[in-house]
Amino acid sequence: MTPAEQTRFKPLDSGVVPRFAGSATFMRLPQARPDEVDIALVGVPFDGGATNRTGARHGPREIRNQSSLVRAVHHVTGLSPFDALRIADCGDAPVNPLDLMASFASIEAFFREIADAGARPLTAGGDHSITLPILRGLHRGEPVGLIHFDAHSDTFDDFFGQRYNHATPFRRAIEEGLIDPRRSIQIGIRGAISSAANFDYAREAGIRIVFIEEFAERGVASVMDEARQLVGDRPTYVSFDIDGIDPSFAPGTGTPEIGGFTTREAQSMVRRLAGLDIVGADLVEVSPPLDPTGLTALTGATMMFELLCAMSGQP
Repeated sequence: MTPAEQTRFKPLDSGVVPRFAGSATFMRLPQARPDEVDIALVGVPFDGGATNRTGARHGPREIRNQSSLVRAVHHVTGLSPFDALRIADCGDAPVNPLDLMASFASIEAFFREIADAGARPLTAGGDHSITLPILRGLHRGEPVGLIHFDAHSDTFDDFFGQRYNHATPFRRAIEEGLIDPRRSIQIGIRGAISSAANFDYAREAGIRIVFIEEFAERGVASVMDEARQLVGDRPTYVSFDIDGIDPSFAPGTGTPEIGGFTTREAQSMVRRLAGLDIVGADLVEVSPPLDPTGLTALTGATMMFELLCAMSGQP
């Protein structure tokens, strides 16, 4: 970065501008265009694909608010992604709350512009259906690997007769050649299922499913070593559903499942992504109306900082 860029692409100093003051941007960073940055922090305020409790459309705005508590330097390494890369808030994807397919088209176009500009997106959702148009926008001919943290596999074929919703994005992404199922791993899957065949498609396609019981038995290091080996050094997308975390830590989500990760485990897992070829990442399903304390949005903002550090090569 040039000296001017080093000055521009910095979070506001909380010793100069109080955390409760100034514009609400991701991590108190400046606003910028995708062609000006290395990593674009963006929002997708859409939950038209949700099948249960809604509210994730408000996720990006409240995550921005809570991210005012994010600090610049990682406490483990002492390093800062803001010193290494140009990072800024590049706004929200345009959406139509009354038209899912029109929203998918505009989200896809928004992320294609980001990729064409040479930036990598780190996204706050929104329900998990948004990952499909994001992957479409980032697609450059070859399917990417996937590291997916979630309570749910999201590989249903349809829900209520509809093939596009937050329970189906990864099935559609495999069918469209956007992700390589043999380089895909889902971590934290749990909860009672509606049919014994719920996971058949994912297994038959080649996705590695790590249920929460296996995760608890093996631990963070073992599971993440496997994830790193599985995706290798080729392009990989990371998707983090906040309901992968136990609802005692993050209650504000549409489909909570007890028995999930602790926040400390989640942080430790994401830190182990550092050094991978991450082409983009998202943090989805934060529903602020379901958690008036703000804890879930704060957790989402903190996990976005961990993802940002991993994308910058820093744990």
